[in-house]
Amino acid sequence: MSGNGGKVLTEELSSWAGVTIHPHRFGGIEFQLNGKEIGHLHGDRLFDLLLPKSERDRWVNEGKAMAHHMYPGSGWVSVYLNTEQDVSHAIEIARSKYDQMNLRRM
Repeated sequence: MSGNGGKVLTEELSSWAGVTIHPHRFGGIEFQLNGKEIGHLHGDRLFDLLLPKSERDRWVNEGKAMAHHMYPGSGWVSVYLNTEQDVSHAIEIARSKYDQMNLRRM
């Protein structure tokens, strides 16, 4: 994956109904649904998402995400987009969060 993981992720998430893209306060871009953050992308290789701790633990235990690179004890996870599989994992986790966010709106 020659540095286009962020592009693939951005194209996928921006195709989902209601998702908008905004500058992120710490750099990069943020994906939102109805004004609430799904996750944010730093550069082209690092995707961060805030999850309930049980969800965070599940994705980390499955090897699909890592504890956040700066706040490992929080609910944040980091996915480094080094391979196509990493991008697939990031999309899977983001889709799970997106679906949960949509359920809460109903």
